Amino acid sequence: MSDPTPQAVQDLSQLDEQTRTELEAAAFRRLLKHLDDNKDVQNIDLMILADFCRNCLSKWLMAAGEERGVSFDYDAAREHVYGMPYSEWKTHHQAKATPEQLAALEARQQGKKD
Repeated sequence: MSDPTPQAVQDLSQLDEQTRTELEAAAFRRLLKHLDDNKDVQNIDLMILADFCRNCLSKWLMAAGEERGVSFDYDAAREHVYGMPYSEWKTHHQAKATPEQLAALEARQQGKKD
């Protein structure tokens, strides 16, 4: 059996909902793998640069579940995102925030208020 011919589209909205959902899910899984492969990137760095972190992804995952009638708790969502229990991740991979990081986060949060 041969592989199907790739579908060329100019706009992702041209894709059927199932295909688009599968692509978005694959991209999300790749993001989680990328974060897992780069545990040295701290949540505070993500918050400073992108205004989201692994915990945000966990909350978004929970919200997506709730929108679809699927319920799971925050710890289960974080374990999925972190690839291990959050307490274990913190012990092995979370560094204490530096004064510079805290100042940068505070500046970002102040900038959002202005």
